[in-house]
Amino acid sequence: MSVRLGLLALFADGPKYGYQLRTEFEARTGGTWPLNVGQVYTTLERLERDGLVAGAGANDEGRTVYAMTEAGRAALTAWFDTPVAEIDRPRNELAIKLLMAATTEGVDVPDVVQRQRTESMRLLRDCTGLRRDADAADDMAGMLLLDNVIFALEGELRWLDHVETTVLRRGGKALPPAVLRRRPRAGAARDAAGPAR
Repeated sequence: MSVRLGLLALFADGPKYGYQLRTEFEARTGGTWPLNVGQVYTTLERLERDGLVAGAGANDEGRTVYAMTEAGRAALTAWFDTPVAEIDRPRNELAIKLLMAATTEGVDVPDVVQRQRTESMRLLRDCTGLRRDADAADDMAGMLLLDNVIFALEGELRWLDHVETTVLRRGGKALPPAVLRRRPRAGAARDAAGPAR
């Protein structure tokens, strides 16, 4: 998630000041994405620099408040209207780790997978408990966020089973480096064309 656009979305219902943005962002993300105040103010400065928000005076307590501009509304609408592409997502550390394990001689891939499976199952159990608590508290944001994490963990566990099965079917051996060098890299044609504009 883009913190920048997430903060911009908070202006949709009216002007805000920096600390208020931090509090509302954490509340709307179920308290699972903490921001420090410095990050909020730096992002706020960038939003103002880019013309997406503008100073709107001060509130009753003397704090400077900002409001979304028309350009900000257009940017927010575009964000909500545009699906998240694969290239917009952070790199998956687990996928990179297992790919490296599966292609490095001497690594016990089933052991690496089992350790991850144990941790993923622990996380799934913990998140399922938190999801029940969020449901009992009628915390819709928390429920939806935890659903996302739970579904991702369930998919991760299925993928771990697949990795283990695939490696064991191949005798638990890594692919030789010569084979890896001959294979075309996914997205090689796109990379050769340069970054998308």
